[in-house]
Amino acid sequence: MTVSTHHRICPLCEACCGLEIKVEDRKVISIRGHDADVFSAGYICPKAVALKDLHEDPDRLRSPMVKRNGVHVAVSWKEAFAEIERRLLPIMAAHGRDAVGVVTGNPSAHKIGLLTYFPKLARALGTKNIFSASSVDQIPKQLASGLMFGTWLSVAVPDIARTDWLLVIGANPLASNGSMWTVPDFRGKAKAMQARGGKLIVIDPRRTETAAVADAHHFIRPGADVFLLGAMVHTLFAENLVNLGAVQEWVNGVDEVRAAVAAFAPEAVAARCAIDADTIRQLARQLAGTPRAAVYARIGTCTQEYGTLASWLVDVLNTLTGHLDAPGGAMFAKSAAFASNSSGNSGRGKGISTARRQSRVSHAPEVMGEFPINCIAEEIDTPGEGRMRALITMATNPVLSVPNGPRLAKALDSLDFMVSLDIYLNETTRHADVILPGPSPLEDLHYDVAFPQMSWRNHARYSPPVFERQGEQPEEWENLLRIAAIAKGLGADVDVGALDDSEFAEDAQRSFGEHAQAIIDACQGLRGPQRALDLQLRAGPYGDEFGRKPEGLNLRKVMATNASGGIDLGELQPRIPEMLRTPSGKVELAPPLLIADLPRALADLQSPAPDMVLIGRRDVRTNNSWMHNLPTLAKGPFRCTALVHPDDAARLGLQDGAMAQLENAGRSLQAQVHISTDMMPGVVSLPHGWGHDLPGAQLSVAAERPGVNLNALLDEKLRDPLSGNAVLSGVPVKVRAVLALA
Repeated sequence: MTVSTHHRICPLCEACCGLEIKVEDRKVISIRGHDADVFSAGYICPKAVALKDLHEDPDRLRSPMVKRNGVHVAVSWKEAFAEIERRLLPIMAAHGRDAVGVVTGNPSAHKIGLLTYFPKLARALGTKNIFSASSVDQIPKQLASGLMFGTWLSVAVPDIARTDWLLVIGANPLASNGSMWTVPDFRGKAKAMQARGGKLIVIDPRRTETAAVADAHHFIRPGADVFLLGAMVHTLFAENLVNLGAVQEWVNGVDEVRAAVAAFAPEAVAARCAIDADTIRQLARQLAGTPRAAVYARIGTCTQEYGTLASWLVDVLNTLTGHLDAPGGAMFAKSAAFASNSSGNSGRGKGISTARRQSRVSHAPEVMGEFPINCIAEEIDTPGEGRMRALITMATNPVLSVPNGPRLAKALDSLDFMVSLDIYLNETTRHADVILPGPSPLEDLHYDVAFPQMSWRNHARYSPPVFERQGEQPEEWENLLRIAAIAKGLGADVDVGALDDSEFAEDAQRSFGEHAQAIIDACQGLRGPQRALDLQLRAGPYGDEFGRKPEGLNLRKVMATNASGGIDLGELQPRIPEMLRTPSGKVELAPPLLIADLPRALADLQSPAPDMVLIGRRDVRTNNSWMHNLPTLAKGPFRCTALVHPDDAARLGLQDGAMAQLENAGRSLQAQVHISTDMMPGVVSLPHGWGHDLPGAQLSVAAERPGVNLNALLDEKLRDPLSGNAVLSGVPVKVRAVLALA
């Protein structure tokens, strides 16, 4: 048999590494980093190698499933869509469009078909009940960025290739290779920074893998990031260290920020942070005094009740020290396609809107077009007009990933109808009446829509499928469009290709008016997300403008560079004011929504420290719950352990390797103890996404070491009120030893 070589982008995490895959007779025989890749330069992590496991996993669904008499059975695609039409339309007719909810998960962000066609499904359904995994861990950063810069994905990221001082708060990029910061081989880039004399400082309740290679690490009480950041901003004003640098004329609200942080003196917050006032001041001085420096914060700062405030204050610090939009500071990527901050009028826009509607039960405000994912259970199990009776889930496992999964599981069982688009029968999809599996990632084309907007370097890369799809397997965008057609009354047997052509023509007419036919002609021969991508590339900041700039990008040119590693579009460049899309055309340093929320934090400043609080953690091998089913990633030491400091273990009578019971508000679980000085005293850590012991799921490898679900301890009603993000960190728990039976 002939061995063939294929190059593609890894779809398993935000690092988006370039891979070289060797194949023989439809079998993957090796996966390694693609040395010529312009973005990742040969780097990969263990997840990439596990793509072989995922493609070959016998548990991965290959055909649609319909639940009959409580058991999932394989059916044809025609039968599956007929079942959706038969059961979904009567619910919508009897109870209205809001009786249907839709929830999307993390893997959707790595699939161009799902990302570009989900809006079509949402519009066709016409429901306000939209949810996503964004409100588990990232929407505070997107809300803060949107209010300050004008679009949801205008996220400032460290220019690590040129920075000399990097402060990392509540993030572990050595494990994640960035989160809302696409930076493959963070370790290598951090080492390069240190080799040129730079410093890496980490603030975290755990001595993480990133902290272990840092020049300094400081423990912080979980949930206290807003106080640390506020005190650093206070120090800048108190010591006359504010210098806006090159963006000075493009910033509004400096005086408002000065007044808002007046009470955040380092001495006032030191006890709450468990970081002394001198250290807080020194951090602020080092940030202000280093010409090329940046602050980066992520999941730990987002998954708390002050997540939006903390996310905002990170960018306030970068701005007030002259490091916003400056080489070596916090800069904005310039994506080749799909970026709202590169389209429309340069330098000014309509900004973002929130709270355009409220959820039925909790009255939670809509943010980024969706309600908090924590609201799903109550929207199903709370009686009354507008109750959700049907749910469509897409590449998500909220029974494990959101607080109080047991309540959600019970609620899912009470639905009139549930459809899941997923490759596994997991803890959530076991409740579905119909499951529509997607193809293997190696059977799908790939272009990252979101992550080039937050990348450490500008680039454009495209991956064709490694293998042809098998049998009658549709593309995922076709599945979304067919469900949309059902919702619009066009029927399950609609010609999806013709519908796609028709909708593309309508979109072209709406966007390009008299030039619509020329646009349609220019994209001739393409379909689905390829056509959308070609349009976006051509109209984007590097595009050929449909022939007006022959040297510019189009899909054909990007596709042609697959084997050579894609197109390098250069290092990050200053983009203010052109990337701003705020109504004022300025950086809004003091959004009223955020300024008004600071007193809530101040009122909590003197709260006593609980005896023990819970935080999550991330491992390089367990980005998502389904990765626990891949042998390459599941092997090795058991990772679902409760990390505790030796002092806490002695005080609580805990033994290494023994079991401990964790309790919170009547909820409890038992986890294996691992004693480690890496933990801050008073803090216990459990990883996210475990608990693979629920009946009906078919994840055979994961079930061998199921672990426990930390989210089962958490209160689904506890959210950051601004963003609706779930509170997963800093939650008080009681911990006690479980006595072994004699």
